[in-house]
Amino acid sequence: MDMKNVAILKVFLIAVLSVTAFSCKKSSSSKNSSRATGWQINGRDGGFQYNTNFKEQETAPGLVFIEGGTFTKGRVQDDVMHDWNNTPTQQHVQSFYMDETEVTNLMYVEYLDYMKKLYPPDDELYKNIYNGILPDTLVWRNRLGYNEVMTENYLRHPAYAEYPVVGVSWIQAVEYSNWRTDRVNELNLQKSGYRDINVAEVDPDNYFSTDRYKVDPSAYDNGDTDGRRNRNVRVDADGNETGVYASMETGVIGPKYRLPTEVEWEYAALGLSEIRSYNLYRGRKKYPWDGQYTRSGKRKYRGDQLANFKQGKGDYGGIAGWSDDGADITNAVKSYEPNDYGLYDMAGNVAEWVADVYRPIVDDEFNDFNYYRGNVYTKNAITEEGTVKVVETDEIIYDTLSNGRIVARNLPGEIVKVPVDENETYLRPNFDRADNINFRDGDRRSSRNFESFGEEDEDEATTDSDTRKMYNSPKHTITRDSLGNLVREYDKSNNRTSLINDEVRVYKGGSWKDREYWLDPAQRRYFPQDMATDYIGFRCAMSRVGSKSKMKQKKKA
Repeated sequence: MDMKNVAILKVFLIAVLSVTAFSCKKSSSSKNSSRATGWQINGRDGGFQYNTNFKEQETAPGLVFIEGGTFTKGRVQDDVMHDWNNTPTQQHVQSFYMDETEVTNLMYVEYLDYMKKLYPPDDELYKNIYNGILPDTLVWRNRLGYNEVMTENYLRHPAYAEYPVVGVSWIQAVEYSNWRTDRVNELNLQKSGYRDINVAEVDPDNYFSTDRYKVDPSAYDNGDTDGRRNRNVRVDADGNETGVYASMETGVIGPKYRLPTEVEWEYAALGLSEIRSYNLYRGRKKYPWDGQYTRSGKRKYRGDQLANFKQGKGDYGGIAGWSDDGADITNAVKSYEPNDYGLYDMAGNVAEWVADVYRPIVDDEFNDFNYYRGNVYTKNAITEEGTVKVVETDEIIYDTLSNGRIVARNLPGEIVKVPVDENETYLRPNFDRADNINFRDGDRRSSRNFESFGEEDEDEATTDSDTRKMYNSPKHTITRDSLGNLVREYDKSNNRTSLINDEVRVYKGGSWKDREYWLDPAQRRYFPQDMATDYIGFRCAMSRVGSKSKMKQKKKA
């Protein structure tokens, strides 16, 4: 090789090495610099802040991960009751999280204790807040049964601490979920160094709300309290405040706790995670456990019931000394084996509220992805000054429910929510109104004779709102007279055709009072959202953000 070729080769090698070094340098620094602009992310100059080290969503307290997928929702067994309200449909569910057990008495009493300290019921301003979240302990009473021991003890006595809470309405379950969201996120902020709160100095006018913090975190800058600093911004390694709040980009603020949708609950109850056979994938599974029987086939526990349910007339738990399900009323959570997702009591013990408004038809023709009926879209109310409107103590709105109970619609410190309007819906193809509960709800009579359906008795005037009722259910009213006394008026019309309306919610699963038939996860029933019973409880769920699976990615070679 002559000298000229050697020189050319040297130049080529230098060029290749330079490009390689430049590429390696760019690759190693790309995580902390913008691939869009090249500017530094999380730089010391106070520029764009973003959590570039976020791996995946951490499992929040009490929850287990449910990997989503496709399954056959609905009843595939014989429909002996001829309900025809859950015919098989194929659905896809996104990954989510769900409480491993029902919410227990202990978990709910913790909520009551917090709210009682924050909003003392002996204060006239707050008494209806606390009274509105109390479970109805009178649900245990029976006209011809002696159940006072449960009425007086079930909620608060330590003997029932790990038993599922009952006497809670759907509305109360939603409020508990909202409270739990705020408490968990406030603790996350504290653990991550963004917040340091003296819990003994809670302020009812400055109640921590996750929604408000995301919009205006500076609202919680409340200085020193008795010499202890109530910090609301992150500190550096030297303990100095950085002036940085925990925005959504930090990944510290988690999704909300909520009630699971009906599709999520049914999917989770079936527990298909370890089962991939064709028949089960296509919906041939009958119970949350494997097999077609309610009794254990394992040698050690052979004959024992796998769930807590009513086994026959007058038989709630077997004979003395041979109690094959270990309970007569409810039982402590985790008393029976979990399903393949690690969820306990997805059949028996108590039935459970889910988020959906009840309709006899599941409209899979319109949507087969994360199906849910009950969407009412809202947005933050904005003041004339352009800031979000926050609920003040003297602005709390109370609702009087159909049973006369008074509940707070919002709490001091929360952001006022209003329905979305034309600004959000104009020319939008995916939704055109705030309230979508009645969308394609399957009532042929109301859709074909839309203007005439809903007519009242001859001596009653038919209003525009009456003609738009998709289901002609009774309309009981509760008002107050000039002295503040409740006036209850029952609807005695003979023209009512249904008990279904926009205030009835689905509940799933069998309970301690139900026969085996109702243990099938496909079964669905409904109950008024503002009423409670001794056999309906609830558990919370949470959406998963990011990847569908928690499987570790394979290392690249």
